Amino acid sequence: MSAVQEGYIPFKGYQTWYRIVGEKEEPGKLPLLCLHGGPGAAHDYLESLDAMADSGRRVIFYDQLGCGNSNTPSNQSMWTVDLYIEEINVVREALGLETIHLLGQSWGGMLAMEYMLTQPKGVASLTIASSPASMIQWVAEANRLRDELPPDVQAMLLKHESAGTTTSKEYKDAMMVFYKRHVCRTDPTPEFVQRTYDKTDQYPEVYNTMNGPSEFHVIGTLKNWDIIPRLGEIRAPTMVTSGRYDEATPLIAETIRSGIPGAEWVLFENSSHMAHAEEPERYMQVLDGFLSRIEAERNS
Repeated sequence: MSAVQEGYIPFKGYQTWYRIVGEKEEPGKLPLLCLHGGPGAAHDYLESLDAMADSGRRVIFYDQLGCGNSNTPSNQSMWTVDLYIEEINVVREALGLETIHLLGQSWGGMLAMEYMLTQPKGVASLTIASSPASMIQWVAEANRLRDELPPDVQAMLLKHESAGTTTSKEYKDAMMVFYKRHVCRTDPTPEFVQRTYDKTDQYPEVYNTMNGPSEFHVIGTLKNWDIIPRLGEIRAPTMVTSGRYDEATPLIAETIRSGIPGAEWVLFENSSHMAHAEEPERYMQVLDGFLSRIEAERNS
């Protein structure tokens, strides 16, 4: 088991919590910084990526402000893409992460792409795990998947969305039918994934403000977010990963692969939205293979 270090970084008058797995890099290797999803979730569901520390690299996680173990102030106007871009820079500076591999999962991948559009220094590679480049495309695909749910489940979702009662148990139960198909198909739900669901329920403000009450009822500030026309500006070797049953559908993954120059895409046939948790061994092999190849090219 690798050494684990946890702590807090001052940010905006609050505290951002971080966790580092592993002590240092083997020669020629670079640390992996992971951005969690949501927006407004927590890092816990990414814990299977701890295993990457066995490949000779530190793995760094943090809970974005407003999430999980970080401070969770209540202030809807705070929760913006710009805030979270700034937080990446603050975390890198505080932890001395000059050159990194960057992995973003779901919203974390959206954030990672936004970050790359600022042309940051020292990002050796980018892994976009099950993320969209457009919320408009995301919602269109989510609604297509939703139309395949059992009619009674669809009716229940619609009933509560129309009535504005999306916090009800009925709505949450109906929503879980979609989650078990398209978010995490592992049954039972892994404990570390459940922990993130619970924390998001505990601190729902960021998710509700930026996204909305569910994965397909997107009425938050991100609803018109779209960077597809700007993907060509991203200048780092990029790997896209997604699952066959992913709410980030093959169309969404292919949009990013074809938009970022030279990007490659790996589809996990037995996964939905959390391939790192649903097919952990294969995911680690694929990710380590990609990172090792980039490092070899840098060191040659």
